Order: sequence, then structure tokens, then C-alpha cells
Amino acid sequence: MSFKSDIEIAQEAKPANIGEIARELSIDGDYLEVYGKHMAKVDYNILDNYAEKENGKLILVTAINPTSAGEGKTTTTVGLGDALRKIGKKTVIALREPSLGPVFGVKGGAAGGGYAQVVPMEDINLHFTGDIHAVTTANNLIAAILDNHIQQGNALNIDVRRIIWKRCLDMNDRQLRFVVDGLGGKANGTPREDGFDITVASEIMAILCLSNDLLDLKEKVSKVIVAYDFEGKPVTVADLKVQGAVAALLKNALKPNLVQTLEHTPAFIHGGPFANIAHGCNSVMATKIALKLGEYTVTEAGFGADLGAEKFIDIKCRLSGLRPDAVVIVATARALKLHGGVEKSALSTENIEALEKGIENLLKHVENITGVFGLPAVVAINRFPTDTLTELKYIEDRCKELNVNAILSEVWAKGSEGGIELAKEVIKVVENNESNFRFAYDKDLPIREKIEAIAKKIYGADGVDFVGNVGKQIDELEALGYGDLPICMAKTQYSLTDEPKKLGRPSGFRVSVRNIKPSIGAGFIVALTGEIMTMPGLPKAPAAEVIDVDRTGKISGLF
Repeated sequence: MSFKSDIEIAQEAKPANIGEIARELSIDGDYLEVYGKHMAKVDYNILDNYAEKENGKLILVTAINPTSAGEGKTTTTVGLGDALRKIGKKTVIALREPSLGPVFGVKGGAAGGGYAQVVPMEDINLHFTGDIHAVTTANNLIAAILDNHIQQGNALNIDVRRIIWKRCLDMNDRQLRFVVDGLGGKANGTPREDGFDITVASEIMAILCLSNDLLDLKEKVSKVIVAYDFEGKPVTVADLKVQGAVAALLKNALKPNLVQTLEHTPAFIHGGPFANIAHGCNSVMATKIALKLGEYTVTEAGFGADLGAEKFIDIKCRLSGLRPDAVVIVATARALKLHGGVEKSALSTENIEALEKGIENLLKHVENITGVFGLPAVVAINRFPTDTLTELKYIEDRCKELNVNAILSEVWAKGSEGGIELAKEVIKVVENNESNFRFAYDKDLPIREKIEAIAKKIYGADGVDFVGNVGKQIDELEALGYGDLPICMAKTQYSLTDEPKKLGRPSGFRVSVRNIKPSIGAGFIVALTGEIMTMPGLPKAPAAEVIDVDRTGKISGLF
């Protein structure tokens, strides 16, 4: 049986004019900035009109630890939004923007799949409205000003050995992880070690996504630490006097992007921080606007619940005041069998023994959402044609043991029709369950204790090892008064541990923190674990090799 590719389905769609989508949400034309027929930006000042209006319900979609078998978190998010709208709820979807690194690498785009997609798919996955390019330029403006300051006499007494601000590029390019620049003589700068992060790991991206307005963004940018001087004092963007110029570059990027699903459900797609490196959530601005304009807002957090959902709650919610009303945890029987030790080639064969082992990964995430964070949860089983009734029944029964219902989702194949039962269960959970919302840790705990709380409670680790110079880094940050900030764990997405090949629900392990990075402007501290890289590399066979365009401009190969 052959299936249409995601891009084929998207290209056959007949999107509504974006003005119609805006009118459905009662967005006045004065707040709409149109990019062609099917995309627009919405001026965030629209929030002033809704200051007294009660927020709608916020549904967070997360997942098990991702596998090569695929889970379909974004597809479920889109399909659930379509299904809620189909049964009469005024619904808005809020997603992240795709990074070009994964699009041309191995992961592919991030616009959903099958008949649960946001469109125009090609534009969203490529340049879109230019937000990520604006972040790249803003980040690199700071880098250029910093090196120019040193070249022009270094009045701030910056220690070139302690510059922590990197340049960035929205592409997986391992060659740029570590570079030496400023070569070629005095006129070309000061020779020093440097490096690039992928743009979506830049602190500027995190700031864009956590800002409440342009002045708030400018204030956050001013606090960014770029280096230390010879006395060990931090040097900030404010010291370089460039926060105004950075804010000017980001003025339009701060406005959320409005698009639609295949079924014309309104969708904001705005901001794109990685979830294994950064905090993995779309912008606060887009989420807040969605909550004012709709009865239900369906959003997602990147990768598994140990990364995306934890950061959504402990960082985004803590800094913004937002609170989820329910959480949907996406899983597939195929992915759970892979977590249980089955080879990818054998996933189509029924294997209850492997499912018994692999389901522990799902159950750990359920326990975290309901137990650690005190939130009501629903499990969405993203159904595949090869799933057997025995396997699906087993997953349902095990979830019921934790008082959580598992609902079959077929939105990839059927669109909203395949998500109606899931939508009904979400509404029931929101209306009938009381939230006992709480964070995983108190932000006033010492930095080490906050990191240990995440590792022990969320990952199930026995403890944390602070490797090499990390202890000194932590002591320095606490001495500077930054000890009360939340923690952003940079960890592999594939495992509850910091080792990507340890699948399922490992026990008896420790997490190694090898570097601490201050993101003071964004309002958190990054703890890098294991072998995580802030500039990913491309795979042996990059997706870029199959992406093409014909003479009419029609793109193929995106997935």
C-alpha cells in the first residue's frame, strides 16, 4: 500500500487566505502584517485589547524519548487542534519554527505530517518570515561589536581567553564548532579561539521566545554575558552599548507568525529553541495571544517530556506565569518496542515481551507529569497500520494502572476525524480534573541541588557528577548573584540518561555535567551533560541530498 508524502499532501491543499484565518480569531486588520496569501505576522500590541479577558485552556503536548521509529508529537498537536475545532471548540495551535539544520540533516521538518499539517509547508520549513535569520544577525552583531571593541583598544579590559559569546549559523556544520579567527595581521583583528553554535541554541533565540514585549526583550539582551574581564567580572551587552541595535534587528521577529492547518485551524508558529540544547518551546508572546483569542490552545514542547515538558514547566511557565491545564503524552507501539530492545527491522511484528520492557519509558514520563508536576495527563497512542490489537490493549491497560487513559490517535491518516476521541478525552480531563501544579524544584535552591533535583526526579538518576571545572563555574555564578535562576539541562533526547544508547527506563546511573553556561539575559543557567553539542553535525546521508526544485519553483524531497 502506497501513501502520499507529507509534501505531496501539503501541495494538494487549498489554504484559505490568511485574512480569513485572522477574521476567525477576530484579529483586526491593523494588527495583521501579511506575507503573501497564506502567512502573516500579528502585532503583539494586540494583547493590550485583551488585558481583561480570561485566558482559554492551555494543552501541552509532549512525548516519550524519541526514537528512529518516530512518535509524531507535532502531528498529534496539529491533529488534536483540528479535532477540538471540529467538535466546536474555538482552537488555536502554537508551535515552534523549524530550524534549517534538522530540515537539511536527518530529523526533517517540523510542520506535522500526513493529514495533520500546518501550511504552507515549504515556506515554514525553509526561510518562513525570516525570524531565524534575524536571530542569526542579531547574535553575530554582538560578536562583531565585541571583537571590534577589543580591536579598538579594549577599554573594558576584556580577557580574550574568557570570551563566552559565540557566533552562530542556522545549519548543522560541525566544521565550525571550534575555529581560530582574527588571523592575517593586526588590521584583521585579535587572533583567538572561537566557535559557532547553531542559531536555535543562541541565547538570543531564547530571549526572543521569553520576552513579553520589545522593551522587555531589550532589557533581557542588555543582561547577556559575553565575556569576563581580567578581574573576573562579567562583561555584558549593556557594557558594549548594543542592546538597542539588537532590539531593532528583532523588532519584526518578535511578532508571532500566523498560518493554518490543512483544515484551516489557526496556528501560530513562532520561535525555535532546540529542546536538547535550549528550552524547546515556542514564544511566550504567541502562546499568550493564542490563549486570549481561543477557548483552547494546543502547544508542544520539544522531544521527550524529560526535556521539553520539564523546561516548558520549570522555565517557560516559571518566567511567564503560564500554567498548562492538561498534558498529552504521545507514544507509539513501535517506538516502545524499540525502547524494549527490538531491532528497527522487526518493529512490524507483534512483540509483547519487548513492549513490556519499553513501556516503562512511557510510564516514567506519565509519573513525572502527574506525580512530579501535579498535572492531569492523557496518553495519545499514535496508531500505525502494523500495530496489533493485543499491543494497543496492553498499552491502554498499563496506563490505566496510573489512572491515565490511553486514546488511539489516527490523525496522520484521517486528520481531525482521527483525533475526535482524543479531543473528547482532553476536554473531559480539563473539565473534571483539578490541577495540583508545581515545579520540579524551588528556584532558590543552590545550583547543584536544582540540577540534582531534575536528574533524580525527572530522569531517575542516582545522582550527578560535576566534572572538571564545573564546580568552580557554579561557585562563580553563585558569587555573582545568579544562583536563583532556573536550570536548562542540555542532554541527549534519546535517553532518560545522558547516554543516547541507554533506552527504556534505565536505573542505577549518574548524570555527568561537564560545563555550565550562563544565559542571564534569557533568565536561566545551562548545564551541559554527556556529549551534547551546541552545533550539531550532518548525517552520512543528509536530507539535503533529496531536496530539489523544478523550473516552476515546486519543491520536492521535504518531509
